[in-house]
Amino acid sequence: MISINNLTFEIGARALYDEANWHIKPGDKVGLIGANGTGKSTLLKIIVGEYSPTAGTVSMAKDLKIGYLNQDLLSYHSEKSILHVAMEAFERQNQLHSEIEVLLKKLETDYSDDILNKLSDKQMEFEALDGYSIEFRAHEILAGLGFSEDEQQRPLATFSGGWRMRVMLARILLQTPDILLLDEPTNHLDLPSIKWLENYLQAFEGAIVIVSHDRYFLDRIINKTVESRKGKLTLYAGNYSFYLEEKSLREEIQGNQFKNQQAKIKQEEKLIERFRSKASKAKMVQSRIKALDRMEKVDDIDDDNPEVNFSFKFSKPSGRHVVTLEQISKSYPNLEILDRTDALIEKGDKIALIGANGKGKSTLLRIVADADSEFSGTSTKGHNVSQTFFAQHQLEALHLENSLIQELINFAPKQTETELRSILGCFLFTGDDVFKKIKVLSGGEKSRVALAKALTADANFLVLDEPTNHLDMASVNILIQALQQYEGTFIVVSHDRYFLDNIANKIWYIEDKKVKEYPGTYQEFEEWNAKRTVKSSDKPAKKVKEEQPKPVKVVANDDVQKTLQKKNKELSSLEQKIASQELIVKQLETELAKEEIYSDAVKLQEHTRNYNSEKARFDQIQAEWEALAEEIMELESLS
Repeated sequence: MISINNLTFEIGARALYDEANWHIKPGDKVGLIGANGTGKSTLLKIIVGEYSPTAGTVSMAKDLKIGYLNQDLLSYHSEKSILHVAMEAFERQNQLHSEIEVLLKKLETDYSDDILNKLSDKQMEFEALDGYSIEFRAHEILAGLGFSEDEQQRPLATFSGGWRMRVMLARILLQTPDILLLDEPTNHLDLPSIKWLENYLQAFEGAIVIVSHDRYFLDRIINKTVESRKGKLTLYAGNYSFYLEEKSLREEIQGNQFKNQQAKIKQEEKLIERFRSKASKAKMVQSRIKALDRMEKVDDIDDDNPEVNFSFKFSKPSGRHVVTLEQISKSYPNLEILDRTDALIEKGDKIALIGANGKGKSTLLRIVADADSEFSGTSTKGHNVSQTFFAQHQLEALHLENSLIQELINFAPKQTETELRSILGCFLFTGDDVFKKIKVLSGGEKSRVALAKALTADANFLVLDEPTNHLDMASVNILIQALQQYEGTFIVVSHDRYFLDNIANKIWYIEDKKVKEYPGTYQEFEEWNAKRTVKSSDKPAKKVKEEQPKPVKVVANDDVQKTLQKKNKELSSLEQKIASQELIVKQLETELAKEEIYSDAVKLQEHTRNYNSEKARFDQIQAEWEALAEEIMELESLS
């Protein structure tokens, strides 16, 4: 289908590809993966002819029909409806439709056989090309990608970039090409649309090449994986999960080969050094030197998945209740988002807020983050809550004249430059990159800087809106590890299911204008929701009441509410005592670790006695807090 032979592509003095080879066969569904900057998007542009290779060839059949989705399509502008734009995919059918209309107009005054024959021929071809169903097909695909009937009649120019990209995707899918080249197709899709696209691509009969950082999406579609790395293209005969296992095995073999070869080289070098000065052994020494020079060296393996080497820090823990939402209502013109809903975020919650676009996720997130005050009801922050809010508009808060490292130093002066450079490194800024001015960065790079900046905040509560946008898989893994280690509370909106499944312990979703909660992981929620959907379809007249999560209740009756307020004040007081006592205990632990203390028996005994006393006091306060917390929970159950 497409044959790439000895492809070399150079940008300046750098070879992005160096004699790379790859053959795409009919029916192949391939995930093209690799770190940012390894040339994945560039390779797609080479295949479609936008870029010319420095050397080598890309060959394919002349009549091969390629559908190519890339981020450049965001610049496409049209005042026509998105239905019309999508139907531009049917070029021949549209041409025939126009010609038929002209012939029908002529037929009003000219009944000649010539006109009738031409009309008959055009109508037969139009029918053969399934022209009468093209509008239905366009409606179907646009609906799958999240467009309502009314929206399909709106001009393309009235939609934001993300929605315009969906229209471009619809147009490409309607072309039914022989091969689809998709560059980050899930970037602007919500979860329902991603699932719809998965089902569509699974049934697609042509070949597919997908560049994506969504590993769940890849696993459900591809049957082959090609890794772009160090100028080469390496094929793995399975999906992304298979690739991870197979690459691990290959690296284990390569690592052993490298160690064995290095041991052999050292042995040979010792032998050469030992006999180098002996004339009688000169021939043997030269022979072994030449053999070493000719030896094909095995490379050591590179660690593409480094473990996280930084952690979130905050100076004080929050109280038990982080955010309390009571009777929240929010609406826009002609659209009601929330209606008198309650919700509660508690200390230690790791919440994933999911759902289709337009259901109010970002609105709810802004209310939680105090970034939206135009609503009715109350949103209350708990005791000692310190918050940081990451969203794409945070890019505007970056100081364009600062270098990357200076931006983080100014924001987090308590952290060392080494720690800050480590954080930037996790988000693909290494070496001299940290000295670049922010004003020269791309939008995606600025987004990564803003996220790195958010992670340095002294915050025990994180509000994160699409934090994985513009991150490659290695950086997503770094963020997952960091959030898994984070001891505070967070709520996150993301469409990356692998990310959500690895960081969340609660799921929030908006249904019937209420915030509803599922107490479990994303995968568990998906299984529960699938069963609920099946039950609903089997018995449409009945609601599944026994499994329906309810909005979190936070309002009790008057008597219980007064008692709760009193107990919560006591709890807050204990939390402050715990924080103070914890500092005392940690200070004493630091003292005990000093050499001048543990090397002096008298001082050691005195400090140990003080430590045990303060530690016992800390344990006592902690026990009082736990007992009071249980009492509060019982009272809340009565409300």
